[in-house]
Amino acid sequence: MRYIMTIIWSVLIAAAVSYVLTSMGGEPFVVGDALVLAAVFAIFAFIMGDGVLKTEN
Repeated sequence: MRYIMTIIWSVLIAAAVSYVLTSMGGEPFVVGDALVLAAVFAIFAFIMGDGVLKTEN
């Protein structure tokens, strides 16, 4: 379930960031670019959550 929510949040955040940046640059919004950014966000979150930030008891 945490993977699904991470993917959903990554898509939402990436779409918002991509929309704002393309609007500021005067370029058209491209959904494919937002999905690529979402994949990068999700992979980064998976690596941070499962590897780097793992608490050891």
